[in-house]
Amino acid sequence: MAVEFLGIDPDTDRDHCPAVWTDTEAQEILLQGWKPTPETQAECEGTSPANGPVPDSEAIVRIPARMIPMIREACDAVERARLR
Repeated sequence: MAVEFLGIDPDTDRDHCPAVWTDTEAQEILLQGWKPTPETQAECEGTSPANGPVPDSEAIVRIPARMIPMIREACDAVERARLR
């Protein structure tokens, strides 16, 4: 695995810190974020084209918009790895 840390929420208190990593070998982006409220979870599941609730092996996470630059950087890194 080639996991690289890219950054955390710039407004973090270091105890609750959404974060972004890449795994260029697997060509994946890894995100740490806040769990949604039960209401938000239900709304996401209700508007998804998937069949049923989010499986136990998956998660919905909330990421603040201020982290968009890190997410773009992660997308670019994974895309570069994919094109090699």
